[in-house]
Amino acid sequence: MEMREEIINKLNVIEQKEHVKIIYAVESGSRAWGFESTDSDYDVRFIYVRDKKEYLCLDEKSDVIQLPIDEVFDVSGWDIKKALKLLYKSNPSLLEWFASPIVYKETIEASYIREVIPLYFSQKKLYCHYQRMAKTSLKYMNKVKVPVKKYLYILRCILSSQYIVHNKKQPPIEIERLIECELPNELREHMNKLLMIKKNSNEKKYVDHISSLDEFIFTNLEERDVSSFIDGETSWEPLNEVFRKVIEKNSDDMF
Repeated sequence: MEMREEIINKLNVIEQKEHVKIIYAVESGSRAWGFESTDSDYDVRFIYVRDKKEYLCLDEKSDVIQLPIDEVFDVSGWDIKKALKLLYKSNPSLLEWFASPIVYKETIEASYIREVIPLYFSQKKLYCHYQRMAKTSLKYMNKVKVPVKKYLYILRCILSSQYIVHNKKQPPIEIERLIECELPNELREHMNKLLMIKKNSNEKKYVDHISSLDEFIFTNLEERDVSSFIDGETSWEPLNEVFRKVIEKNSDDMF
């Protein structure tokens, strides 16, 4: 059985066992970013909806479904209500899900969410997120050798934040697209070398420092004034409308 088919089967089992409909499912993490290792697991993320009557109960069900994590699969999802509340906050994980190049399932209900994402995209929040994540991983740069996974993770975050500065919109999540848009030409050979090492080794591979990439990292982690960056929509109504449309559609024909 091919891996994609196995993943879709897992999603079908979740629907039957949990009595939900999965409206969107994607690959996230290193495989979606384009620098998986030989032993990378599959990080499957999804959004689901329950029957309308479940949203009218005082004893609300959990808004997260997660399968036990093993060496191959990490599968979890959010209820539509949780997903929309997080979209209101311009949640980086949710935004990346909808930018994933690896989609396992997408229904018309997911398109309702996709339509309002540009309204709630916050330049400031996403820029600060990527900068913060890069800085959090800087401790790995203080060692003689660097985990190649962390090296690429830091660089991806910096390239993503630079993309926001230059384009004022959500960055792509694929590392090769970010390299093409934001990495200086003279650094691309070194970056491609890191990618090749990552894709042909395991998750624990270490590499030597590359001085030009180190300089690029630290130069682009300098404090920046974000006061001119635009925040997203503050009204809940577009999200409320999406929620009502999704719930009504599923109460009519899905359960």
